[in-house]
Amino acid sequence: MVSSYNRNFVGRHDGNPETHSFVTSPELVAAFAFSGSLQFNPAIDTIAKPDGEAFAFSPPHAEQLPSHFEDGTALCQTPPEDGEGCSVKVAPNSDSLQLLTPFEPWCEGEARDLSILIKVQGETSHPLDYVDDDCILTPAQGKCTTDHISPAGPWYKYRGHLENISNNLLTGAESTIGSQTLRGQTLNLTTRTIDAVPSVAKTYRDTGVRWCIVGDWNYGEGSSREHAALEPRYLGGVAVIARSFARIHETNLKKQGMLTLTFADPAAYDDISIDDKLDVLGADELKPDVNLTLRVRRMDGEQWETELVHTYHAGQIPWLRHGSALNYVKISRDSR
Repeated sequence: MVSSYNRNFVGRHDGNPETHSFVTSPELVAAFAFSGSLQFNPAIDTIAKPDGEAFAFSPPHAEQLPSHFEDGTALCQTPPEDGEGCSVKVAPNSDSLQLLTPFEPWCEGEARDLSILIKVQGETSHPLDYVDDDCILTPAQGKCTTDHISPAGPWYKYRGHLENISNNLLTGAESTIGSQTLRGQTLNLTTRTIDAVPSVAKTYRDTGVRWCIVGDWNYGEGSSREHAALEPRYLGGVAVIARSFARIHETNLKKQGMLTLTFADPAAYDDISIDDKLDVLGADELKPDVNLTLRVRRMDGEQWETELVHTYHAGQIPWLRHGSALNYVKISRDSR
């Protein structure tokens, strides 16, 4: 496919991993569309009209700068001074728009007895590896971009409907169960069957199972799509624990009330299994610059612990406590 906008991810527009996407100018996109072939060269080739006559495009011409700019005032609808009496009406049967319900605030013990929804280990990435206290770049397994977490393409139409778009959560992410490498699937720990990640997340949420995601290096790299953080929160996620985060995605998760943590020892990631139970000790007393402890409980009863690091500052911890940054902003506003 060719387009004159957005990014050129494979499968970007139709969700098919075999479809390559190319970005070019609006003029070339139009020329390819009329000719029906990417082999068409509008500078020298012609198109046969219905009457058999050959049609040739003229080279495009444009001014270097527009001769006039609108100031934008005609396009702005000023909000009312008091919006308390306003209501937003959305058709109850709409599959593209949905009103958001505030997330629940943090509860004591929220980060205890966590099941692992998925342990992400995908395509080759280039994380930081540590050798003799020196930081070097080496290839490793684990690339999970926001396009893996919340794929685009046909899902565009659901960007205003959180319930619908959450059906694509981590459908592009890879994980390994035994000898199987899975994409978009994980182990349902309650049924011991393999199922789609969003389906398992819904089952956990609806049956009261608290869960987390275990990520590899630079989890959430790529574009800053908010849905990649909204979806796990909506489906009942409590935490994302990774070797490292992409900075913007980490902040987006924090804003939605997700607990974001990294392994102090990156090698601890390798020792975690999908059917382990996790307790984040100290999460209820979260303070800036104070590390937490992860207790890992195996099915055979064995336990081990490792240190976790967080980057919450004093202004972000209330986001977690109140359930999201929006919740905190509203409570702060109402208290004034």
